[in-house]
Amino acid sequence: MARQSRQQRRARRTQGQPALAGVPPTPPPAPPRPTASGGGDEPARRPQRAVEGPHSRRYPGSKTIHFIQESWGELRKVEWPSQRGVVSGTAVVLIACTIVGTYLWLNDKLWQYVVHHVLLR
Repeated sequence: MARQSRQQRRARRTQGQPALAGVPPTPPPAPPRPTASGGGDEPARRPQRAVEGPHSRRYPGSKTIHFIQESWGELRKVEWPSQRGVVSGTAVVLIACTIVGTYLWLNDKLWQYVVHHVLLR
C-alpha cells in the first residue's frame, strides 16, 4: 500500500469537518470537577467490589484447580525450542562448563603450589 501524500491526508481530514477550513475544532468543555464540599454534578462514587468470577467459588481446592488451568494455558503459549535448538544450547552449556572448570582446576593447582611451597616453608 502506497503512502498517502500530504494533500490526500488533508483532504481526508477536512471531509468530516465544517466548512471553516483552517480553523481548528474547539474541544468539548471539560466536565465539572467535584470539590471537597461535593460541588460536582455527579455524586461521589463508591469503591466497587471485585467482580466475582467462576474461579472465586468457595469450594475446597478450587484455587488449586484454577491455578493449574491458568498454568496450563500459559504453557500452551510458550514457544518451545526445536530439537536442533536444544542440542546447540546443550553444547554451548557443556563447552562453557568445561572451560570454566578447567580454569578453576588450574587456579586451584596454582594456589595449592603457592600455599605448600611458598607459605608453609
